[in-house]
Amino acid sequence: MRPYIHKDFLLSTPAARELYHRFGEGQPIFDFHCHLSPKEIREDQRFETITQVWLSGDHYKWRLMRANGVPEELITGDGDPYEKFLAWARTVEKSVGNPLYAWTHMELKNYFGVEELLSEKTAPAIWQACNEKLQEPGFSARGLIVQSNVKALCTTDDPVDSLEHHAALVADGSFPVQVLPAFRPETALHPEQANFRDWVGRLGQVTGKAIASLCDLEEALSQRAFYFKERGCLIADQSLQSPDFTAGTRQEAEAAFQKALSGEALSPAEQNAYQTQLLISLGRLYKKAGFVMQLHFGVLRNTNSRMFPLTGPDAGFDCVGDGVSAASMAALFDALDKTDELPPTVIYSLNACDDDKLASVLGAFQQGTFPQKMQLGAPWWFSDHKDGMVKMMKALANTGLLSGFIGMLTDSRSFLSYARHEYFRRVLCNLLGQWMEDGEIPQDYELVGPMVRDICYGNAAAYFGLGK
Repeated sequence: MRPYIHKDFLLSTPAARELYHRFGEGQPIFDFHCHLSPKEIREDQRFETITQVWLSGDHYKWRLMRANGVPEELITGDGDPYEKFLAWARTVEKSVGNPLYAWTHMELKNYFGVEELLSEKTAPAIWQACNEKLQEPGFSARGLIVQSNVKALCTTDDPVDSLEHHAALVADGSFPVQVLPAFRPETALHPEQANFRDWVGRLGQVTGKAIASLCDLEEALSQRAFYFKERGCLIADQSLQSPDFTAGTRQEAEAAFQKALSGEALSPAEQNAYQTQLLISLGRLYKKAGFVMQLHFGVLRNTNSRMFPLTGPDAGFDCVGDGVSAASMAALFDALDKTDELPPTVIYSLNACDDDKLASVLGAFQQGTFPQKMQLGAPWWFSDHKDGMVKMMKALANTGLLSGFIGMLTDSRSFLSYARHEYFRRVLCNLLGQWMEDGEIPQDYELVGPMVRDICYGNAAAYFGLGK
């Protein structure tokens, strides 16, 4: 019987197989948004067990394990590593239809050479085989990245970070992969967070100037952005829930900032005014610094108030929010564009209902001097599966240029997650191949093949200016 993960996995037509094997397979990876630890890469971390490399920090898996009734001790607790692995194996065999079922088996095959389906029955042998592999030289943090054919990756870094690990990697010179910082002023945009005042104080310490006004904050962020730029940064990233950029004056934003500094809670209107004015300021900064602006929207975070004190953030208790309105996005872009200060921008919405809407808004702000300046980002998180990918790519093809799409990213904390790039590339080739078979696009491999190559790697490298 043919193994579940085989050379033509997800490739349902001859055209899809031709596109993937000739043009998509083996393309390098530029992972322009991930949450890998630069410290672990610098130290070339080793992994004692498959549990450590596979289940630590992976809230996708944690969420599925909870759905299967696994006790928290075996998820985020201090349970025995083998028992955690066994709990995951029991979960996997019940997860048919979930993208994690495919990703799990792709990772087992690609990195460990395991073709058996993971289950409670096969878990002992797979545990042993994977742990033996992890002792080999090529299975450290750096080794796994190199195995995955990654040419460059961007970590996610706070403006107050020293970037010492990135600098050490450059100075070392022995690692052939570029590890670049990405500027993420997350706390600056969220005055409702409990650590906001402390963070503003830390930013003031790092920049050498006390921050007492919104103007002070903007100047400090500008100083840190150019510090990041000097160390290879190409990208700025921010995440917001469902902001309204249609209202809010500079004076209202200043008043909201002062209120937040004093520890008072902000009303929704005050928070919107603050976020609007700060993001406009950041957009101008990014244009000046030459950064691409990434915007993530539509996450409803930390919804389980009982579990949050036990696990903290990013533990599987976030969900799809209401997305963002077209009027809100258009107002933000127009505020920047009318003074020619709109930077190249990538938008990701966690709410898949936003795909067509956002694609159409982006089309209104494209620019003749920068191809595909405004990008609809790859499906994210809860939409990070075959259906979500196909839906997003169809929305882009119907409203813009699919050929200019910058492709996939991992958004992951796992060194094994690069199988997601292969998964995406197979879905891409299957979609284009089906269109070719159906006569919707020409069955011309010299036309469509280079498009596959570009979406897999070339477009992202050119868009972000990798190697310039």
